[in-house]
Amino acid sequence: MASSYAFADSRLGKLDGFEVEIDEARERADIILNRPPYNVVSMPQRDQLRLVFETLDEDDRVRIIVIRSVGEHFSSGGNIGGFMEATPEKVSKLAWNIASPTRCAKPVIVANRGYCFGVGFELSLACDFRIASETTLYALPEQKLGQIPGSGGSARLQKMIGITRTKDIVMRSKRIPAKQAFDWGIATECVPDAELEKATDKLVDELRTFAPLAQRTAKKLLNDTEDSMLTVAIELEGHCYSRLRQSEDFKEGVEAFNQKRPPKFIGR
Repeated sequence: MASSYAFADSRLGKLDGFEVEIDEARERADIILNRPPYNVVSMPQRDQLRLVFETLDEDDRVRIIVIRSVGEHFSSGGNIGGFMEATPEKVSKLAWNIASPTRCAKPVIVANRGYCFGVGFELSLACDFRIASETTLYALPEQKLGQIPGSGGSARLQKMIGITRTKDIVMRSKRIPAKQAFDWGIATECVPDAELEKATDKLVDELRTFAPLAQRTAKKLLNDTEDSMLTVAIELEGHCYSRLRQSEDFKEGVEAFNQKRPPKFIGR
């Protein structure tokens, strides 16, 4: 049974435009965008999302984090008025706040449906797994405002799909439907809208079967070596592999394999 998450951090105060639930039985925390109908993301909300991710990352009850939304749309983007009011110092932190799912050591899943524009798309790109309903439309529409993406969107997208397709999306403010996003490697899965929650639950349960330490190590290794030379990436992979060989979970995994039984991982 999921319950509302109580934060001790006084900097959070009342959550702006979203809520957090935790299901201890499933070792899952849900960050739920809740400003329907379009779940517009405010400037203060960006700071709060970062703080929430940092808090959940330290919570031993949580193995998997899910970002989802209330209503037909994940998010139509940021509050335009907030950009005009924000100081240059505040604006310079936009990408750092939205990158918090990437920095989080734990696996992060996002469930997208409907509009996934601007910062909604950039937040999704910072997650590890993007499950898209067939209703999803991805876009970075900042060119229509005389701007460019400012929270890591164009940079992350170029790493995923290359410069040609990224220019097509960014420079034309082009909307990409879910099926095309899946074909291009943006979305991890594309499912019928009615099955979005079921597909998310299934992935959560699957990820929970793996060793927590190995999951965290794999995520950090892949993130850290994304821009590395092949030789450097292989070297770092070897060091990570060597360290994991000393873990209790690796020993348990080998014993469970030999004994033909499910492993019982403890995260050490």
